[in-house]
Amino acid sequence: MSENTKVALMVGGGQGIGRAGGERLLRDGLKVAIGDWNFELAQTVAEELGGKEAGVIPVAVNAADRDSVYAAVETTAKELGGFDVIINNAGIAPQVALEQVTEEDVDKIFDVNFKGVLWGTQAAAAKLKELGHGGKIINAASQAGVKGNKGIPLYSAT
Repeated sequence: MSENTKVALMVGGGQGIGRAGGERLLRDGLKVAIGDWNFELAQTVAEELGGKEAGVIPVAVNAADRDSVYAAVETTAKELGGFDVIINNAGIAPQVALEQVTEEDVDKIFDVNFKGVLWGTQAAAAKLKELGHGGKIINAASQAGVKGNKGIPLYSAT
């Protein structure tokens, strides 16, 4: 990989769409930080994708925690030699009937699904501004926001 290779952080990259997105970024020639709250899972994915030699590193990130997201952006930039792209993909979808939703349920899902996108966008914008170049901020969304799904009313709201 050249010095000019673009660098991406995939928040929520340990499984599912996030993992597939990380694989695609790597195939497209980017260096990739696989970010996940489950660091062991991020490590496994990074190793399966070829590890540091292939331009992939694991990064611990709790999308609900602003400081953790900023730290993940910093780690990505330091370890991979730059920063160009963030994909805010972390999300949770607890199965709970509307009439059983608690305040704790609401706080948890909004912390991850809403604040996580906000913190990722802030952290990436600050890093891109610091580096003096543009980049890409990609915020994943779900069709559930347009067409609600039974059993996941909170997910549909975020």
